[in-house]
Amino acid sequence: MREPNPRLGRGLASLLGDVRALSSAEPSGEIDVQSLVPGAFQPRAGIGLDGLADLVASVRARGILQPLLVRPHPADPSRYQIIAGERRWRAAQEVGLSVVPCLIRTMTDADATAAALVENLQRVDLNPIEEAEGFRRLVNEFGLTQEELGLAIGKSRSHVANALRLLGLPSSVSEYVRRGALTAGHARAALACADPAAAAELMVAKGLSVRDAEALSVATPRNKRDRPEPARKDADLRAVEADLTEKLGMEVTIAFNGTRGTVKIAYQTLDQLDHLIARLGR
Repeated sequence: MREPNPRLGRGLASLLGDVRALSSAEPSGEIDVQSLVPGAFQPRAGIGLDGLADLVASVRARGILQPLLVRPHPADPSRYQIIAGERRWRAAQEVGLSVVPCLIRTMTDADATAAALVENLQRVDLNPIEEAEGFRRLVNEFGLTQEELGLAIGKSRSHVANALRLLGLPSSVSEYVRRGALTAGHARAALACADPAAAAELMVAKGLSVRDAEALSVATPRNKRDRPEPARKDADLRAVEADLTEKLGMEVTIAFNGTRGTVKIAYQTLDQLDHLIARLGR
């Protein structure tokens, strides 16, 4: 039987306090760049110098503005493992700095992994798939609920839930999102389609907007084949349904028994719901 995943070694709020304080905390000291080694906690797919040009330019002009978070190396007392800030460390080496400011903390492997994940999730340059993978690790490895995770990193529960949905994408669609060819909004619309991969190909080929992609998901819903055939309606009612569906970008169904009836609007994503609420409020 698989052993349960470890919980954080100390309180989550205390741990995140270290990460959130990186931008304002006084560094514990300056450490020789040669005494620092990358930890095994980097959640990003890879770090290459080709993606560090802007950071290298910033470090060259202004130095390291945000200290690295490190811990004493568990196997080598003369060195420190980088928990958060590997890109800054690499940029400093590229520029030729000999020392960098660091916050030194004693952390377990579980704490260090969580801190590295949270620090990366607070960055603005993660693509949606990297963010979703970070969310999944925090949920799975540390037993956090979506609500707890949202509170910890300053995101709404719905944002966390929507991000995690992207992990259900086919690999070809995930790659489009990683490259920036499709946004998270496009990807969620593709997920609602009967064939997400084919829908994504069409979105890229035609350069569809998110609104157009959502309309596509309404026209080719994932469960369309399983729906029973609707009862026959008169031409006027069908025309009204079609007109409202086109205007809203969401499937509209009208039922009328001769005296009263209902109007049903089906949304596929939370973005569509937000758009509908905004239009109704207007």
